Parts: sequence; structure tokens; C-alpha cells
Amino acid sequence: MNLAEGGTLPGILRQLSGLGGCTRPIRLDGHRTEYDVDTTTGEIGRVLAHLDSASLPAGQLLVRCNNRRITRCPACAEVYRRDTFHLITSGLRGGKGLPEQVAAHPRVFATFTAPSFGPVHNRPSSGRPCRCGVHHDQDDEALGTPLDPDTYDYEAAVLWNAHAGQLWRRFSTYLRREVAKRAGLSQRRFREHARVSFAKVAEYQKRGAVHFHAVIRIDGPTGGDTSPPAWATAELLTDAIGAAAGKVRVDGPVIDGRAHTFTFGRQLDVRTIRSADFNGGQELSERAVAAYIAKYATKGAETATGALDRPLKFLAELAQLDISDHARQLVRTAWILGGRKDLEHLRLRAWAHMLCFRGHFSTKSRRYSTTLGALRDARAEWRRAQAAPANGPGPDTTLVLAHWVFAGTGLSDAEAWLAASLEPAPGTEGEPTHA
Repeated sequence: MNLAEGGTLPGILRQLSGLGGCTRPIRLDGHRTEYDVDTTTGEIGRVLAHLDSASLPAGQLLVRCNNRRITRCPACAEVYRRDTFHLITSGLRGGKGLPEQVAAHPRVFATFTAPSFGPVHNRPSSGRPCRCGVHHDQDDEALGTPLDPDTYDYEAAVLWNAHAGQLWRRFSTYLRREVAKRAGLSQRRFREHARVSFAKVAEYQKRGAVHFHAVIRIDGPTGGDTSPPAWATAELLTDAIGAAAGKVRVDGPVIDGRAHTFTFGRQLDVRTIRSADFNGGQELSERAVAAYIAKYATKGAETATGALDRPLKFLAELAQLDISDHARQLVRTAWILGGRKDLEHLRLRAWAHMLCFRGHFSTKSRRYSTTLGALRDARAEWRRAQAAPANGPGPDTTLVLAHWVFAGTGLSDAEAWLAASLEPAPGTEGEPTHA
């Protein structure tokens, strides 16, 4: 019996539309019941609402996958991108709990790269040809691949990615020390006068090495809601970033007698962020920075590998993947290193599909701005308000009893066919993405 014959077509359309375009929803079996509770006696009263998955048109509750990867679910990745945009923007312009005066704080946009692991095909900014003698087009598949694969340091490249998150964490500590030093303050006294806040995103270069884009800001002692001291300038911050990036290093493993030490690359780009409202759009604008960071928050290693966006179970799977020889060698190196007992703590095989970068793609310091969780909570609250009966009195207290069991992922062929013809329901795609 098809959906139309079963009389479930209108209901299944409503249920699919509520997914907001998610193509890989999570399927749940279970139930949820809401009860009114008397705030005076504590007694449980009438049932306000009851939901049983068996009574739903799809036979199960379908919820969005919320995957941030654009290659896995474009719709959910777009929500994540928007949330990241608002998170970054609130730390630059104010809003969502921060005053607008935060826009006057010293802030820069910095890019940190990995060191060289061997010469690769590139497009020199000088306009000169690549070392191979060719002027590569920006879409040339050779970009980022080694000039000589036999001498490229794949081992160091993989291990650098595995330690990049730790390198950033240590850099953030060094940066606070360097800012304090330039202010003539000890670490303890520095915390009484100012605070360094940041938000960053990781991006893969064509060669497969992770680099970081970060908004870094100097605030007053409690964060963006207090003004920084007079000595805090973008120039001081820029100088401190350069010094900290040059000093930070992380000791890695010793492999077959070779000791690995990880640092940032020599290419460090730091630019002062100034609002376009004050200079005709000629300076680096807040919106441009937020959009740039948000774009990369939804991407992963597939930017460099082309098709690899999920963990491998066996090394033999590599032969079936449509990826470059360079990416294949990076993954193979990660898998081989992951088999060593002395490197178990790095979990290289589990993260081989990410070329061994195992940190969060977007992170921020606690006081930079709002959180992704707060944005999601605001969106959920907005949905509940939209679904509530108009002018209906709400209970003082509600008791919710729920039990859900994972039943699978994805849509059936019929559901996928129907979903492809739908526009997102009101209250899903068009909902606010800010608190």
C-alpha cells in the first residue's frame, strides 16, 4: 500500500516539511507526554499533550540531523552557518547579550598557517609562475599537491594536523602573556585590567594542512561588556600575536628516532577590523569577516580531499574513493601511524578521514559572544511559541515524561521523493537564528 492509498499523504507532507529540508533525519521510536502540575500542591493534573511515534505518518518521529557538514546535509549545514555568522557578528558589533560598544574594542582578523612539509604546486601572489614553470588556474587539481611526492614529509604533515588544536590552545596562553608584557603587567594584574577574547574556525588548505582564521579582541576585565584600558590598541594586539605565534611550539612523538616538534608556519596574516560604516567600506568589514568564518564552519577535509567526509573502517576502502593521490597518501600515512602502540592516544585511524585534525572546527573563548547552544535554545523556544494555541492560558508548571529510542537515519525512497518537492514549513527554515 502506498502513502496515498493509506490516507497518510497530507500528514507525511506536514511531517517532512517540518524537517526544514534535512535529508538525513534521525528516526526515533517512543513517546512524550506533558502534564499540568499544580504549583501549590505539586499534584499532577490533566494531560496537556501526548505524542506517540507509532501514530505519526512516518511511523516514527523524524528530527533534524543537525550535521554541520555541507556535504552531508546542506539544509542543516546552512542553519549551522547562519548561527556561526550571528555568533561571530555579535562579538564584533554587539547584540545577543553584548553592548554595541564592543565594536570600539581593538580587534583583528588573523590567519595562522602550517609550516612547509615540502614544496607544492601553487599560485604565487607575485604573479610569477609556480616552481614547476606553469601558471596554474585557480581550479587546477594540481594545486596543493607536492612537486616531488617522494620527498614530501607526509608523516610530519599528518602529525601536525593531529597536534594543531593543542598548538592553538598553547598559543592562546602565550598571547595573553605577550599582551600583558606589552602593557607592563604581570599575568595576575593583567586579569584585573583586560581580557583577550577570540573566535576561530579551522580550514583545510589544498595541501591538506589545517590553518586557523580567528577574530581576536581585547576587552575590559569582565569581557565585551566592559571597555578595555587605554593602552589596548590593535597595533599592540597585532605585535603580541606575532610574538606569541613565533614562540609557541608543541613537542610531538619520537618516531623511529626522529623527534617531532610542531610550530605555526612563517605565513602569518593579521589585519585590523574596522567597521565599513566609518570609512566607506574600504577597510576589512565586520560582515565580511563573519561571513568568511561562517563559510568554513560547514566544511571539513573534503575541501582538500574531494570526497572523504566520514570515518574509514578499513584501509582497503581508499581504493574505492574518488580522491587525489596526495590525499590518498595522507590518509594512508595516518592509518599506518595509527597502528603504532605509542601513538594510540592520538586516535589517528579514527580521524584519518579528517587527515588527523581532531579538534572542533569552530571554537571561541567563553566571553567572546553568545554560544551556539543559546542560539539553538532561542530557536526552539521560538518554535514552541509558534506552535502554542493563540491566546491560550499556559500552565504554571509542566511535567514532561519522554522516552525515545534510536531507530535509524535517513528517509525512505518515497519520503525522499516527497521531501524533494517541498518547501520548508513555516517555523523551520524561516525561523530566527539569533537570540
